[in-house]
Amino acid sequence: MQSLEFYLDALSQDDLIYFFLPIFVLSLVAEYWFDRKNRLGLFEIKDTKASLWMMLMVGVVDVLPKLAAIVAFYMLHEISPLADVIQRQWWAWVLLFFLDDITYYFFHRSNHEVRLFWAGHVSHHSAIKMNFATALRQGVTERIHKYLFWLPLPLLGFDPLMIFTMMSLNLFYQFWLHTELISRLPNLLEYFFNTPSHHRVHHASNIRYLDCNHAGVLIIWDRLFGTFSEQSEDEEPIYGLTTNITSYAPLDVALHEYHAILVDVKRASRWRDKLGYLIRAPGWSHDGPDKRAKTLRSQIL
Repeated sequence: MQSLEFYLDALSQDDLIYFFLPIFVLSLVAEYWFDRKNRLGLFEIKDTKASLWMMLMVGVVDVLPKLAAIVAFYMLHEISPLADVIQRQWWAWVLLFFLDDITYYFFHRSNHEVRLFWAGHVSHHSAIKMNFATALRQGVTERIHKYLFWLPLPLLGFDPLMIFTMMSLNLFYQFWLHTELISRLPNLLEYFFNTPSHHRVHHASNIRYLDCNHAGVLIIWDRLFGTFSEQSEDEEPIYGLTTNITSYAPLDVALHEYHAILVDVKRASRWRDKLGYLIRAPGWSHDGPDKRAKTLRSQIL
């Protein structure tokens, strides 16, 4: 068993954020300047402040889950029969890219289809504007369950630093998707890759767009698994939640859905219904109309 110092040193090696953060900040400042100069209305000050608060809170909350993940990844990698086969070869990085990306797809999709997970992710979608600040508005408490989805990868022989590096690169790619300044890319890129157009759909509260386009880098996963939706020229995305929150206080933004779950659980009398409010998709009710995304979409289509 490795010492705690070993794992802390491994955690310190995952330092790509120090390269990415200046790019994020400069891009955000440039987008804000361009927005003000051209009066595009892409920013709302309170909304942007809430996004920056979420970024700071994630930096604090993520420390312990990430450390626990590194410990788990190292332990699983040690017992992997493929640990001697996967040695950071070029083909291993290519394979890891696809495995990481499809893992992200199912993690992200689960965040939208399991209400307890949605409670940790919803703060990212509560932004009412689409800009680079929204990209920094990550789900705070989703960090608690996030790394569980990546546990199979060290068993397949990929070392922890490889996995964390690929996870960071995937999130870095997603940053530029959060903008309205880029309309559409050439059709070939739109078909295979996640783009700002596809991600605007993901952030929209329109019924036809709800719970679609969960991809990280490759949009092909959504096309394969039936969660893809094209941005329609006839229907502009309306950002935010189907019922927007009214508070911009950081704790309210980060935790409001947990309170809503607690209210629903107390309201249900049967344990099966109480459990349903935790594991079923947002919008499910034991005694009211079914407002889950798939149900609402089937009604209008």
